[in-house]
Amino acid sequence: MDCHIHESTDNKKRILDEDPELQELDQRELEGRVKRIKSPQQPSTPEIKDMDLSLCKLDSRASDGENIYPNIIHRLGRDLIISCFLHLSRSEYGVVASVNRLFHSLIHSGELYRLRCKMGIVEHWVYFSCNVLEWEGYDPYRSRWIAVPKMPPTESFMCSDKESLAVGTELLVFGKEVNSHIVLRYNFLTNSWSPGVVMNSPRCLFGSASLGEKAVIAGGTNAKGDILSSAELYDSRTQTWETLPSMNQVRKMCSGVFMDGKFYVIGGMATNTKILTCGEEYNFEKGSWRLIPNMSAGLNGARGAPPLVAVVNNELYAAHYADKELRKYDKVNNTWIVLGRLPESSFSMNGWGLAFRACGEWLIVIGGTKGSHGGMIELNSWIPNGGPPEWQLIASKHSGSFVYNCAVMGC
Repeated sequence: MDCHIHESTDNKKRILDEDPELQELDQRELEGRVKRIKSPQQPSTPEIKDMDLSLCKLDSRASDGENIYPNIIHRLGRDLIISCFLHLSRSEYGVVASVNRLFHSLIHSGELYRLRCKMGIVEHWVYFSCNVLEWEGYDPYRSRWIAVPKMPPTESFMCSDKESLAVGTELLVFGKEVNSHIVLRYNFLTNSWSPGVVMNSPRCLFGSASLGEKAVIAGGTNAKGDILSSAELYDSRTQTWETLPSMNQVRKMCSGVFMDGKFYVIGGMATNTKILTCGEEYNFEKGSWRLIPNMSAGLNGARGAPPLVAVVNNELYAAHYADKELRKYDKVNNTWIVLGRLPESSFSMNGWGLAFRACGEWLIVIGGTKGSHGGMIELNSWIPNGGPPEWQLIASKHSGSFVYNCAVMGC
């Protein structure tokens, strides 16, 4: 849906002239015209912080007892308000939604999100879990921790192994009840948990990745322990699963990424003892899989975690947890090149407990520090630039020192 501003420039000028309180609001902000600069979010993404000023002005004046919101909302009109809010950081959505019914509807209905998608405005947040039923959210671009409510307590689900996947505005957490698989769904727009839709062929220990509002899962094991080659596509807009063609190889404990518009499954195991060194590429246009020999050679072991892989700017990277090295995939020669070391403070048990994700243009490593007392988690980041990695500590927090699940939401 396109957003059109129906007021003429003369009308807006007359409103500003008549109301001195509105003169201090920047005219370009009211028209939704923010300058575009290169930022870590996306090279052509508007700098969202430029739009935060208006909200701060309104909040400060409202705190002084001024009842200014109804007056301003009435004068600006819905389309112009939307035009301004499109560029507002989504970390401000909770404050905005509490102002009135219109703002609440714009946020919770997903209207702002859909318009932002059309404009190419994307913010990437990282979510991770270090404790049962608890999730942490972090906005690396504004250095803000995000409050996430606890998951609903379900005894069987608490004790089961869990997988996670962020797609659109949703964080999906997959687990087991006594005799079945279940999905819990966190919606960022409403900041709440609810039951999610179970796959056509429920599973765990699968590889997965998302691109915008769609995600693909592949492989894994079913409730009987059978290792699968099947795959499914999830559409977060309709909350539906679509069965895709099966892979060439059964595999569990594998990893998934999107790269160059295609979905890749990397590594995993064909049996409880047979390690796979191949990968597979799914071509959406052809609707078929292509086997890639030796794509994941050495990235995972029989007792280790699935390959820790991430894609930034259509380049594939891996955190080699055994050698504590960062590697980059050479697409032409189908080989891995060592770029440098992982953050020295990151600790894992054969890769378990360590998270490696792409967050916009950043690679992020999340892990507990050695010998930490009471549990300390650290987030280190680096923007690939063609040279060896220079990791920067961007955040730390007292929490569990073992990362059970991690996902990045880009919306």
